[in-house]
Amino acid sequence: MDFNNELLVQIAYVVAAILFILGLKLIWSKMTRGSDSGGSSRKRSTKASKEATALAKAKSVIIIPGYGMAVAQAQHEVWELASILQAKGVRVSFAIHPVAGRMPGHMDVLLAEAGVPYDVIYDLEGINDQFPGCDVALVVGANDIINPAARGDSTSQICGMPILDADKAHNLIIIKRGQGTGFSDVENLLFDEDNTRMCYGDARDVVQNLIEGVRSL
Repeated sequence: MDFNNELLVQIAYVVAAILFILGLKLIWSKMTRGSDSGGSSRKRSTKASKEATALAKAKSVIIIPGYGMAVAQAQHEVWELASILQAKGVRVSFAIHPVAGRMPGHMDVLLAEAGVPYDVIYDLEGINDQFPGCDVALVVGANDIINPAARGDSTSQICGMPILDADKAHNLIIIKRGQGTGFSDVENLLFDEDNTRMCYGDARDVVQNLIEGVRSL
């Protein structure tokens, strides 16, 4: 074996070892995630029909659209729900994170398609100071962009990423397809908080149920 071939073999061994170690770290992370958060989930599952009352009685609602809304193509239903709430005297705003979805501006395009007026759409810097006075934050298929770990956990891989301060709202209703993590694969402990309720299912179906519930009140 000449020198070049021997060097290539050594490099291949090093690369294989690095990949093996990274694989072990990923497996360990998934195995220990539950114990790091106390060993059990406290997620509170709820029905859209129940949460319709909270929305209808709120003075202010901030809607946070995410990738789940895009997948379900639920933007028209979301705007219909917002319009019904506005007719009941609820102040409704939309909070847009710059990287929500799969490309910058994804949510802006979908909301424009649904006919949402620009004067109720806010970017991250324009909306974050409104969350502490918000009665209900309605999250439609978003995860990483509202994960407080980005703000308070120096060990998290998303630490330092700007987020929407949804956790500062009085109440949160999270519409989510399932119990998996977001794109970053980081657990969102916001989903376990006492003021958070989880509505699992397709975003369009859940929002349609919310519409029916609000209309009936």
